[in-house]
Amino acid sequence: MASPVKPEWLKGSVPDPAALARMKELVDGLRLHTVCESAHCPNLGNCFGRGVATFMILGNVCTRSCTFCAVEHGWPAPPDASEPEHLVAAVKKLGLRHVVITSVTRDDLPDGGAYQFARVTEAIRSYDPRVTVEVLIPDFQGSLSALELVVASYPTIINHNVETVPRLYPQVRPQANYERSIQLLKNVKSMGGSLLTKSGLMLGLGESREEVIQVMADLREVDCDFLTIGQYLRPSLNHHEVARFVPPAEFEEYREIGAAMGFSGVASAPLVRSSFQADKMLEGISLP
Repeated sequence: MASPVKPEWLKGSVPDPAALARMKELVDGLRLHTVCESAHCPNLGNCFGRGVATFMILGNVCTRSCTFCAVEHGWPAPPDASEPEHLVAAVKKLGLRHVVITSVTRDDLPDGGAYQFARVTEAIRSYDPRVTVEVLIPDFQGSLSALELVVASYPTIINHNVETVPRLYPQVRPQANYERSIQLLKNVKSMGGSLLTKSGLMLGLGESREEVIQVMADLREVDCDFLTIGQYLRPSLNHHEVARFVPPAEFEEYREIGAAMGFSGVASAPLVRSSFQADKMLEGISLP
């Protein structure tokens, strides 16, 4: 079956080369990685142009092989002990008030990298407790002790993406488990009290409307606060095919359904990504 043709609404503007160069120089100079670059995010020009980025800790090589993801797979290097101070330096230089931190999945580490997440969060909090911190974490293979490390560092938001509907996990996320991801978000609430939770979905992988709505209901069942929904874009011919390009009106319908379900915020549009303009989701939210 031939792949669908990319529609007009997915064609973004050309980024400013000077803005890209400035951000790349800063990131490279501090020995940091961004998911913006590593995952080939279509919003890279927009975010780098605004002087914001989603920082990716624990290297840029992932131990898993999800078929949707552009991040390199293999055996990662040991964690960088100086990473927290480099993150703080970036926060200072960019004047960030909301910081998003994610990572590759590190199944090679006993705690899955949870300690590094905690160290980075605590370093930013020590620099300026007014800065809100959002961590986009892997599943830590279901380890409660690893999750407790992250929760104890008290980020503002703990984000964990379910990515797709459970039926497609064997093809899209073969080393992950849908029920484990839902349970992680539930555990955050039981451990962290007032901590906010967030998750994200990609559309266009072959899911049905009914399956998407069921995932949304599953997330609300565990009191997930925020949801992002965007179009899957194939990074290369070696990755999972795009089954369809979902029209903007359908994304808007999901946004309305999510609002009616009780999510505090739903960002749903073709180019939405889990951390794109993440600071805007907190507008109007009363923080503890």
